[in-house]
Amino acid sequence: MSEPTLKQSPTREHSRIAGIGAYRPSVVVTNDDVCQWIDSSDEWIRQRTGIVTRHRAPADVSVIDMAEGAAREALESAGITGSQLGAVIVSTVTHPFATPSAAAQLADRLDATPAPAYDISAACAGYCYGIAQADALVRSGAAEYVLVIGAEKLSDFIDNTERTISFLLGDGAGAVVIGPSDTPGIGPSVWGSDGSKWGTIGMTHSLLDVRDLSDEAERDGAGNAAAVLGTEAKIWPTLRQDGQSVFRWAVWEMAKVAKRALDAAGIAPEDLAAFVPHQANMRIIDEMVKQLGLPASVIVARDIADAGNTSAASIPLAAHRLLKENPDLSGKLALQIGFGAGLVFGAQVVVLP
Repeated sequence: MSEPTLKQSPTREHSRIAGIGAYRPSVVVTNDDVCQWIDSSDEWIRQRTGIVTRHRAPADVSVIDMAEGAAREALESAGITGSQLGAVIVSTVTHPFATPSAAAQLADRLDATPAPAYDISAACAGYCYGIAQADALVRSGAAEYVLVIGAEKLSDFIDNTERTISFLLGDGAGAVVIGPSDTPGIGPSVWGSDGSKWGTIGMTHSLLDVRDLSDEAERDGAGNAAAVLGTEAKIWPTLRQDGQSVFRWAVWEMAKVAKRALDAAGIAPEDLAAFVPHQANMRIIDEMVKQLGLPASVIVARDIADAGNTSAASIPLAAHRLLKENPDLSGKLALQIGFGAGLVFGAQVVVLP
């Protein structure tokens, strides 16, 4: 008797970005607004970061709400419905629940049930991580269409008086639909991590700290952590970074990753129509452009001036704006690269939708 033959999903040779969407919150925070909380100035923030304004979501708008807004535009742009999705991937570090995932509730809102749905925690590289996974899912035959979203409500995890990162951050969501293609639409992903620099960007407390500090404050009878740890102490975890270490790593190491992504895709800098880096800092963007030797013909996304640093949302938000302002970029090549807490990184050359 012969052994049974295992069936496998039929594979596809190529994938592409079929549609894109964005959600920008209604509240605009200026540098002058920020300077109410920190000793700085509009001029200093502009010179050091390139940021003029950033968007922040009202209290009643959640990560999932923003993700839904971006997702619905991406689905419409791709010409499909939620019921056609084979997977939903949300990259976020600001969904306030460790479980269940933001993606599961989002899939239900979009009528994508019973599509698999899960979150990625890869900070500012999360969108590129999602693209790598969606590309593999589509080409392996595991899904025909995959929704990839970067969505962040960083304002929930900001101490406005903190100077290393708080003034950089904004909220928002960007989404794309990845689907099958007759021609190559997504180049090989160059992605990775360097956990030796794990402490350079992160939170002030873990959830275990929150539990323990809350318990200690209760036992003290004061009802708050400040009574236990001092008047400056706060239980709620907020973001911090070692700015100089992050800046050096981003400038020198990420240009190498970007070059590897170009090489893997068989693309030269002059073949690109656009460059869409993570919107971390305008000086980092400018330095990467120099190191990559990008010609003046390459349009560089500089969404950070109006949106700030939106972590996993920054690349799709920037790409969305770039296409709105330059519709002739549709169908042309763009290099995208994300990098952030972990430290993690990811890059691909893609055909813009």
